[in-house]
Amino acid sequence: MEPNSSTTTLQHHHHSHDSEHCSLEITTMEVHRVVPPPHKTTIQKLKSRLKETFFPDDPLRQFKNQSVQKKGILAAQYIFPILEWGPCYSFKLFKSDVVSGLTIASLAIPQGISYAKLANLPPIVGLYSSFVPPLVYAVLGSSRDLAVGPVSIASLILGSMLGQEVSPTKDPLLFLQLAFTTTFFAGVVQASLGFLRLGFIIDFLSKAILVGFMAGAAIIVSLQQLKSLLGITHFTKQMGLVPVMSSVFHTTNEWSWQTILMGFCFLVFLLVTRHLGMNRPKFFWVSAGAPLVSVIISTFLVFALKAQHHGISTIGKLQGGLNPPSWNMLRFHGNRLGLVMKTGLVTGIISLTEGIAVGRTFAALKNYKVDGNKEMIAIGLMNMVGSSTSCYITTGAFSRSAVNHNAGAKTAVSNVVMSVTVMVTLLFLMPLFQYTPDVVLGAIIVSAVVGLIDIPAAYQIWKVDKFDFLVMLCALLGVIFISVQDGLAIAVGISIFKILLQITRPKTVMLGKIPGTDVYRNLQHYKEAVKVPGFLILSIEAPINFTNTTYLNERISRWIDEYEAEEDLKNQSSLKFVILDVSAVSAIDTSGVSFFKDLRTIMEKKGLELVLVNPLAEVIEKLHRADEAGDFRRPDSLFLTVGEAVAVLSSTMKGSSSTHA
Repeated sequence: MEPNSSTTTLQHHHHSHDSEHCSLEITTMEVHRVVPPPHKTTIQKLKSRLKETFFPDDPLRQFKNQSVQKKGILAAQYIFPILEWGPCYSFKLFKSDVVSGLTIASLAIPQGISYAKLANLPPIVGLYSSFVPPLVYAVLGSSRDLAVGPVSIASLILGSMLGQEVSPTKDPLLFLQLAFTTTFFAGVVQASLGFLRLGFIIDFLSKAILVGFMAGAAIIVSLQQLKSLLGITHFTKQMGLVPVMSSVFHTTNEWSWQTILMGFCFLVFLLVTRHLGMNRPKFFWVSAGAPLVSVIISTFLVFALKAQHHGISTIGKLQGGLNPPSWNMLRFHGNRLGLVMKTGLVTGIISLTEGIAVGRTFAALKNYKVDGNKEMIAIGLMNMVGSSTSCYITTGAFSRSAVNHNAGAKTAVSNVVMSVTVMVTLLFLMPLFQYTPDVVLGAIIVSAVVGLIDIPAAYQIWKVDKFDFLVMLCALLGVIFISVQDGLAIAVGISIFKILLQITRPKTVMLGKIPGTDVYRNLQHYKEAVKVPGFLILSIEAPINFTNTTYLNERISRWIDEYEAEEDLKNQSSLKFVILDVSAVSAIDTSGVSFFKDLRTIMEKKGLELVLVNPLAEVIEKLHRADEAGDFRRPDSLFLTVGEAVAVLSSTMKGSSSTHA
């Protein structure tokens, strides 16, 4: 129990003045007094609050009672996690990491090309983004299973937000410059959140928001691939459901049956292998290798049948070689600065949320911890470096990380192996992708994003919380019918409105006594609970501040009026005491203090007495400081439990009624 308490004995003496019924009644009861917490200075309180807000994991505890040399080693390991597991690395671990690294490389290469096209960027940029960022993450990241690279959601958002103002076909150089600058700003946002310990900001993206947002984005991504799957040449640049479907049915004359046939066959193949990999984890390698197999087979078919001359579009020639530097392409001036900052903020937070969620998921499966703030710094620095080496925004991808986990990855070396494999591809294998058809890349994207539509999670949200389901639905419909960023903003806005509603309209319930016990519970919840005559017992279940004091005042007055009206109908004893159980009131401000003082004044005018039960440390301390008249210092106005309050006040009430008699 938070407040300090001491024990006192209350004795109520009653003398009857009637000589024939002269008696002495003494009631002795042990009561725990409520006293303020030990005194703390303002600096101590501020230090404690800041520590709990920004350092809840207490990262400095490992440095306590250590030598200077040991502290230096621990600091280096904290900044560079590779120094922690690197010295213990063995050939046995390396064998596992090589297998998993090669496996995720087979997935990363086709996905990298596909996602770059989804972001309206040259396909080669997707491979660049699968080479440098994994190397940076291997040094700075704390997850053993996270496989780094481009992801569908961030690619979609980047391509759609930048594409609203700059055409990737008419002005490809400017679009590329803005993409790299957006990646830099996204990295700055991510690293800043980690350095400033502000990771709790991403918690505003609740599970309901993410489920709806991911599903909506997956639908939009899949619809966008109809251009490739149907062989359409003139396709809308807008992302909404209505313009996309309108564009599809207004260009039926451009549909290519060869493209449709090839796309359907490979899409079925990819979905079947994905289903097999999900239901039989031992065959994870089937679903992991299916995209690369699809690329190889389709490329060979196009080359052998010269299908590029029969309506099937291909990637075309890709320039080989490693990542060229791009720091000279970053634009920190001009009228597009606001656009790239806004896009960087949205893509940065979304990709950060996905990366940390994926890392924590697989860390829980292997029973190790992932430091959220360190992950933010690692992902942020990874994107800042990537923006200078021709990479666009990257994070931990769920599909790639699942394959990495199932393939038996032991450390972040699997990312290094994947990166080296991509490097070899960039140096020697790029000419082989010249005849890769766009339709297969579209099929790869669709098969990858299908997993983002989580119907069981949506059903669970519906069962548990209908308001959360509404939030999820708003995110889904907003993304589909308006835009990706607006759908996300609407869902976050509704969630914040829900939180504000809970703060401004805190829950108050009436308590009753469960017969045969000293326990008091919600009368509506526990049907066996009964009211105590002469007492109105209420529980306030939220902090009290300037946003809700007016409502609480009105609500408690309404409780009193309803209670007295009910007692009048039943001809019961009149109301004497209003007991407020404030054990769930974690904090109050100056308005909250005024609320209690005003409430006491109102009660006195009505001939009622206000009693508080189990106020927490901050509450009792502020009440005592503001209590000049000493109303909240009297033993009969503060109690530790409802049972004690009712017992003491009942004996007082009986003694008073006997005296009057």
